[in-house]
Amino acid sequence: MATNKHLERAELALRDHALRYPETTEEFPWEHRAIKVKGKIFLFLFRDSSELSLSLKLPDSHKTALMLPFASPAQYGLAKSGWVTARFEGKSVPPVEMLTEWIDESFRAIAPKRVLATWGASLSEGHKANQSARSTNQRARKSKPRNARKPPRSQ
Repeated sequence: MATNKHLERAELALRDHALRYPETTEEFPWEHRAIKVKGKIFLFLFRDSSELSLSLKLPDSHKTALMLPFASPAQYGLAKSGWVTARFEGKSVPPVEMLTEWIDESFRAIAPKRVLATWGASLSEGHKANQSARSTNQRARKSKPRNARKPPRSQ
């Protein structure tokens, strides 16, 4: 049975990308490739002669990812924590650049803060901006509206 070279190339590119992070290891439970950081899985990869699939945690973008035709909620109860599975069969060409961004997000979600700090980037600027916006919105909800009138002073 002939293999699909584009699926093999995509798998190797995704694997290499995931293993460039600090303190990552590769294991093979259940005949799937599992990439871990400090013993915690952030990426499952599987390829055979006709399919490439990957599962990863996408806490920020899982809703958007699930709108794509090749993405589905991950099985075994992982979907409730934001895990998504992407499957590519036959001649479909995996969008490697987008998938590497997903791997980045999954690594940031799973890696301990100490590992993120040693990585140097910790969080992407976009993620920092989202966190900043969220905290600003939370502070705004807790404080009074800006146009609230002060009660008149008694004399």
